[in-house]
Amino acid sequence: MTKLVVMSDHSWIALKIRSLIFSENEILRKAIRNIRDKICNFETKYGTSDPESLCGQADDMEIIEWEGEIETEKKLQAKLNTFEEIVFEYQ
Repeated sequence: MTKLVVMSDHSWIALKIRSLIFSENEILRKAIRNIRDKICNFETKYGTSDPESLCGQADDMEIIEWEGEIETEKKLQAKLNTFEEIVFEYQ
């Protein structure tokens, strides 16, 4: 868990910080959706999500790209989870 304590004489600062984090969450969600679409399209095209089954079916570069998309999705999801766990405290 991450706790964000905002201390300011200006109430708009806290709102702005919360808005920026919300915007980042939305950007991450959109990126994750786009990546999941690419992964799904690839797996639908080849009828599998098993890398070993893809040998001889898919081009090596396509497999590398697909595996990279899976890794990127995991990393972005971890970032999003961290941002979503932020607890705000205003003083």
